[in-house]
Amino acid sequence: MKVLAYIALIYLPFLCNAQDSLSGLEAYAFPDFRDMDTAYQSTYPFVHYEVNNYKFYTEKSPNFETFYRKMSNIIETKKGKLNVYHIGGSHIQADIYSHDAREFLQSNWDGAQGERGWVFPFDLARTNNPGNYEFSSPNSWRAYRSVVHKPSKHGIDYGLLGAMITCADTAITIRFKHDRTNVATPINHVRIFHNIGEFPYWMHFGADELLVWKTTHNAEVGYSDVYLTDPVDTLNIQFQRLAQQVPELEIYGFILMNDQPGISYTSIGINGAGLYTYLGNKRFEDQLKTYPPDFFVYSVGTNDGNTTYAKFNPEVYKRNLEKMMQMALRANPDCALLLTVPNDSYYRRRYLNKNIARERTVIIELAQDYEMAVWDLYGLMGELGSSKTWKNNKLMKSDLVHFTTPGYHFKGELYIDAFLKYLDQMENKPAEN
Repeated sequence: MKVLAYIALIYLPFLCNAQDSLSGLEAYAFPDFRDMDTAYQSTYPFVHYEVNNYKFYTEKSPNFETFYRKMSNIIETKKGKLNVYHIGGSHIQADIYSHDAREFLQSNWDGAQGERGWVFPFDLARTNNPGNYEFSSPNSWRAYRSVVHKPSKHGIDYGLLGAMITCADTAITIRFKHDRTNVATPINHVRIFHNIGEFPYWMHFGADELLVWKTTHNAEVGYSDVYLTDPVDTLNIQFQRLAQQVPELEIYGFILMNDQPGISYTSIGINGAGLYTYLGNKRFEDQLKTYPPDFFVYSVGTNDGNTTYAKFNPEVYKRNLEKMMQMALRANPDCALLLTVPNDSYYRRRYLNKNIARERTVIIELAQDYEMAVWDLYGLMGELGSSKTWKNNKLMKSDLVHFTTPGYHFKGELYIDAFLKYLDQMENKPAEN
């Protein structure tokens, strides 16, 4: 005991000095909970709430500080817009926890509801559509997804959302409506991404046609902007061919906008997608630049690491993730990039997936290099093998990859709480000398 006390006396001053030397973002002490119900601690005691925050590995993060200032200004003045993007695979295509975040961001501050952002008619593509909106059409559509219909084999130049639908009919109708959401933001400006080049279709908006005051076309990127005099909450878009011999209609997605201040939250998710999927989408960056990001969340890695330990190459993953980050920064050099570590999972339901920890190492390296932040879902869950505990508590499915609906909502609460802690961190950051 005397020896231990002697060692403590020797090293304690050095430990204290080391702590005192921490400064800036990395020195902030986060609470375990910000706005979440603390009862979760007894309900799910296996969760590492103490790491549920944005971890910075540098003293400063100019882009996160810029985003905080802009967001604070919107909350205070009720003026301005910010675009948030969240990219991933099936976790994001389902748009459960990402929609929880959207609902929070668009309802928590009065007078700052914002707009919906990007949507895609997954209903018409015969795959699972997010539950918070719905597309319908009487026409027959052919569906293409970049994971299934590879660009190199099918000659398709996919866009930001990684999917496309086509229709060869002479008269085509697409309808949109909000569904099961608390933030059915109004629409008075629609951007429709379609065929590149001359657009040989006349567009009619049904009963809302009297509201259309201007329509413009961008032939180079391939989209049309439709401006309405008054906001609507549903769309009924009809496309009519202008000649007999024209290319079939291609739809790559819609951006739903309005004049309200606040935050849009765009989810980019395709079942089975990895970083390599989005890097193969030729029109991704051009489309992104038309609606630049202010905050970009990367939750891609589950499918990249879903292989054997020997086959996974961390350097390839790092290179691909960095390319994706650079696209966002080319669209907006001030964009804040949140790198999220994928959830713990099992490979083929039987084998511990040790690749997630290797992805985390890469993610931290990139966060340091670019002065960005990390949300460590893997560490939050309990690291290697923790998905079985989450499954036993009905938070994950039996595939040990995906969450149950309650699990996704719980994940959403954690995600939102971490964001609120980040806002507190920025607000309480020591003033620079």
